[in-house]
Amino acid sequence: METRYYLAVDIGASSGRHILAHVEDGRILIEEIYRFHNGSVERNGHRVWETDRFLKEIIAGMKACKEAGKIPVSMGIDTWGVDYALLDGEDKLAAPTYAYRDARTNGMDKEVYKSVPEDELYRRTGIQHAIYNTIFQLMASKQAEPETLEKAESLLMMPDFLHFLLTGKKCQEYTNATTAGLVDAKTNDWDRDLIKKLGYPERLFGELSMPGTTVGDLKEDIQKEVGFNCKVVLPATHDTGSAVMAVPSESDEALYLSSGTWSLLGCELKEANCNEAAREANFTNEGGYDHRYRFLKNIMGLWMIQSVKDELKERGEEYSFAELCDLAEKAEGDTIVDANDERFLAPASMTEEIQKAVTEAGGRKPETAGELARVIYRSLAECYAKSIDNLEAITGKKYDSLHIVGGGSNADYLNRLTAKTTGRKVYAGPGEGSSLGNLGAQMIADGVFTGLLDFRKAVRSSFEVREY
Repeated sequence: METRYYLAVDIGASSGRHILAHVEDGRILIEEIYRFHNGSVERNGHRVWETDRFLKEIIAGMKACKEAGKIPVSMGIDTWGVDYALLDGEDKLAAPTYAYRDARTNGMDKEVYKSVPEDELYRRTGIQHAIYNTIFQLMASKQAEPETLEKAESLLMMPDFLHFLLTGKKCQEYTNATTAGLVDAKTNDWDRDLIKKLGYPERLFGELSMPGTTVGDLKEDIQKEVGFNCKVVLPATHDTGSAVMAVPSESDEALYLSSGTWSLLGCELKEANCNEAAREANFTNEGGYDHRYRFLKNIMGLWMIQSVKDELKERGEEYSFAELCDLAEKAEGDTIVDANDERFLAPASMTEEIQKAVTEAGGRKPETAGELARVIYRSLAECYAKSIDNLEAITGKKYDSLHIVGGGSNADYLNRLTAKTTGRKVYAGPGEGSSLGNLGAQMIADGVFTGLLDFRKAVRSSFEVREY
C-alpha cells in the first residue's frame, strides 16, 4: 500500500519549517524536510513581512518533498495571528503586510474605544486587549492611510494569503480570524454590527471556513515549479490553535502551555468566558478546532531569550538555547521582572531593557549570558504560576498538572522551574506542537483519525513526553 504523506508548513515569527508526516501501525512519524529563517524587516519606517520571500521558501520546501520522493496528498500552512494582507480589485497588495510589532498601532485602542467601549468589546468578542490586534491595526490604516482601505477588496489573514498565493482561492479560516478581535464569541462569525460601527469596509469580511476545509489544488504554475499537485487543506491556521490540537492529554479540559516565541497558557472551554473577571485578567477566548474556545493568557514567552541570544551573538558570544539553560542554572540572582510588561514587546535592546527592569526592581544588574537567561527563565516561571492561579479563580476549575508543547518544551531548566514554581506536575512534549496539530487537521479530514480525541491518543503513543 502506497504511503500517504501530509505536509505542514509551520511559520513562526522567527523561523519556518516544513514537516512531513505519515502513519505506520497507528503511530505518527514526522521528519523535518526544510527550514528557513523568518523575521520582520524595516521598510519606509515600518516593520513589515516579506511575503514574497515566504512564497519562495514555501515552494523551496515543497521541492524538497519532491526531491525526497515523498509527495504529500495534502498540505496546509499555519502562522501567528493578527497580521493580514489587504488585496485590491486585481488581487494585488493594497498596502504593505505590516508586522504586529510595528509601532503604528500605538494609541489606536483609544480610537476604537470611542466607538465601542473596552468592556463592551470584550463581552462581544472575548478577545484580550493587545495593541497589535487586527482591530487596532485596521484603525491605524483608517487613520493614517484611509486610501488603502478604500481600494481594498479583500482581507486575508497571513496564512489565508499564503494559501491564496498557492491556489488562487480565497478562504478566511475561523481560528486565525478570531485573533482579529472582530468575531462574535457567541455566533462564531464576524460581528458585522461591530465592523460597521468602526467604519471598516464590510466587503473585506467573508464567510469563515473551519479547519479541515479543502481550499483547492495548487495553481498550474505552482504545480510546474514544485513538480507535483496536492490538495491544500485548512489546518487551524493560527499556530496556537494547531498546537493545542496536539496536546497529548486524555482529558478534554487539560491545562496547557504552548511554548514558543509566545507562551500561551490556558484550557479549552466549550463556551467563551467573556465575564469581567476574565477581561480584567486579560484572558482571551480564541477560536479553536471544532469551535472549542482556547481560554488563555498571552505571555511574552521565549521572545525574550531569543532576542538576548541574538544580541549576545552580535557581541561575539554564540550560545545554543540548551547552553543558555545550563548557564542560567549555574548563575546567581533571584530578581525577576514582569515578563508580560509591554516594555519587552519590541525594545531597541532586549538586554538593556531587562537590565533596566532588574535595577528598577532593586536587583543587581545582570551582565553575563547566564545572569540574563536566569532572569528570563525565572520570570517566565513566575508568570506561568500567576496565570494558572488567575485561570483557576476565573473558571472555578482546579488543575494538578500542566502540559507543555512546542519548542519551549525542550527547555529542561525552565520545565523544572515551572514545576517547582507552579507546584504542579509538568508533562513536556511533543516539541513540534503547531506542526503536529496542522498535520492532525489534515489527517482527520482524510479519514486517518476519526476526530480530535483519536488524534490526541495517537500523539500520546507516538512521541516522548517527559514528566517533571
